[in-house]
Amino acid sequence: MIQIGKWITKHRVLILIIGVLLLIPSVFGYLKTKVNYDLLSYLPERLETVAGQDILVDEFGMGAFSMVIVEDMDKKDAVRLEQEMEEVEHVYDVLWYDDFSDITVPVEMMPKDLREAFFKGDATMMIALFDQTTSADETMNAVTKLRKIVTKNVYLSGMSGVVTDIKDLALKELPVYVVIAAALTLLVLLLFMDSFVTPFIFLLTIGISVIYNLGSNIFLDDVSYITQALAAVMQLAVTMDYSIFLLESFEANKERYPGDKIRAMSHAISNTFVSVSSSSLTTIAGFAALCVMTFKLGANLGIVMMKGVAIGVIVCVTILPGLILAFDPLIEKTTHKSLIPSLDGVSKFIVKHRYIALLIFLVILVPAVYGNSHYEIYYNIDKGLPDTLESAVANQKLQETFDMSTVHMVLLKDGLTSKEKTEMMKQIEEVDGVKWALGINTLLGAGLPEEMVPKELSSKLKNENYELEFVCSDYSSATDECNAQLAKINQIVKGYQEDAMIIGEAPLMKDLQDTTDVDLKNVNYLSIAAIFLIILVTFKSISIPVILVSVIEFAIACNMAVPYYMHTPLAFVAGIVIGTIQLGATVDYAILMTNRYYKERLKGKDKKEAVAIAHQTSIKSIITSGMGFFAATFGVSMYTGIDMIGSICTLLARGALISTVTVICLLPALLYVFDGLIIHSTWNMIKAGVGKKKEGHVVKNNAVTETH
Repeated sequence: MIQIGKWITKHRVLILIIGVLLLIPSVFGYLKTKVNYDLLSYLPERLETVAGQDILVDEFGMGAFSMVIVEDMDKKDAVRLEQEMEEVEHVYDVLWYDDFSDITVPVEMMPKDLREAFFKGDATMMIALFDQTTSADETMNAVTKLRKIVTKNVYLSGMSGVVTDIKDLALKELPVYVVIAAALTLLVLLLFMDSFVTPFIFLLTIGISVIYNLGSNIFLDDVSYITQALAAVMQLAVTMDYSIFLLESFEANKERYPGDKIRAMSHAISNTFVSVSSSSLTTIAGFAALCVMTFKLGANLGIVMMKGVAIGVIVCVTILPGLILAFDPLIEKTTHKSLIPSLDGVSKFIVKHRYIALLIFLVILVPAVYGNSHYEIYYNIDKGLPDTLESAVANQKLQETFDMSTVHMVLLKDGLTSKEKTEMMKQIEEVDGVKWALGINTLLGAGLPEEMVPKELSSKLKNENYELEFVCSDYSSATDECNAQLAKINQIVKGYQEDAMIIGEAPLMKDLQDTTDVDLKNVNYLSIAAIFLIILVTFKSISIPVILVSVIEFAIACNMAVPYYMHTPLAFVAGIVIGTIQLGATVDYAILMTNRYYKERLKGKDKKEAVAIAHQTSIKSIITSGMGFFAATFGVSMYTGIDMIGSICTLLARGALISTVTVICLLPALLYVFDGLIIHSTWNMIKAGVGKKKEGHVVKNNAVTETH
């Protein structure tokens, strides 16, 4: 690695030029990367609900729909509004009662099912059908155009409106996330670094690596809006340490090779690459665990962040050295006394009172584990959005005016008789929470031959292969009541036709819940196993990985218990990703302290002295890392209006603080208490005879003393 370090320092100007030029395709790639705002599209394709959505597009030419509530408008104006909406590009059709009956017919004379479906007091409801999927750009553009057409008394509800609002809000907030994260991280670096210039160099370097990462996303099919929003913030949080390590190694090597900064940087690059490559593996392993999720959002986030960490390491040892050498005179001129006082006294106090710390954590353990197992999760995608958004107002209006929350679709294969379909729909109407169930037969009567149904109407709901029925539910999507209702409806439908499907927003969210519940366990187990293995190989020890993983898992339990005791429901995605990210990113704090303890024990220090030295030399670095992680995520959590993003950042910020406190206070006690176990289960310690009688030495009270 020394030769590589020498080559990089020799060609540092060329590397900087190449680095700047690479920003051009990266920016282009970033602008061309497709962003997906529909989380439901990441469900596995094998699910019946997902297959049903594809059939809906292929067979009926529509992939999404929106309920349109119209208040205080006479029928003629409503007809004109319907016609205007149908002229909007990618609006497949608009269903209203005039598709089933002449508008001259008084509302009171309409069939009951038709009247209840489309009228309530002075309000009427239309169903706008789109020819593209919920999150397609064409659908979101159509929703935007529809909103410009409608008057103040018209409201567009449904998932397409929600996705459109998420897109608008995310595009508005994303630049602010980066500014907030960078500003707060800069503040932390200015407090903890010994120069006023180095924090700006670090942010510049990390900014370059972020642009590279975001630009290279063009090779993916798309990135979710959550990935797009969090990638820069998390990359800043988890890769900042690499820059700090390079600078510290450079400063140490400048003392080792006075007057030869090039040689000092060559050795710093070598030392940094070896150390950072090793420590980054745990972070990468945490993100890699997300890739096994059947819910593809995990792989989307995991791939982008694994790539981001790897790019962060490469940029740290290639571009950053050239910047540090270029600005080193200015760095030296702006060097100042640390703004943070010495932490030696704090370190001595913590090590001295290690048993008290251990007792406190044992007391906290039970409520932490209980809270971690019982926090509430919500799966409704629009729940965590501001209630002032147009989609939220429309959905609330739908519930208040028509006493309905969602609409399911029953997709039937051709083959059922008119009588069977009518009987099936009647049974569905009797299910708890079903407001009405409508199809061609229920609207026009079972006794009417299908040949007499107007072709214009039947073509919208029926073709030679499939037929659509609509079921209105009083229950909100992703609730226990709605899921139980769907199970009952599915049982009825399958009783008539095994190939029939229940599709729509609520069935997709039910599958989302079932899928992610399994993913949560699998991802956590895999991340623990992967990081355990990395630590085991690093230290050649059985006990050390158990201790370190347990420390961070305790911190994760404390973090996840807070929402339970604060009665704060968590977005489903937050609970899945936080365990792997917090474990992968903050276990490095524990590795840093343990590595120094490990080296001191091999040098012959007794356990008390080894723990004290390890704690004293690592406490500032751990606090700096933890506070940097906290700063990069806390501001975003306070600012964002999207709870899917806010809840993740809140957990990351709080998790960074809890992991920092846990490592600083609990780990010294565990290293001290389990010192004997560590010695007898760590290969290099066994081989070196740590703690045993050695040639020329005797062991007394765990202290190595000379015999001559």
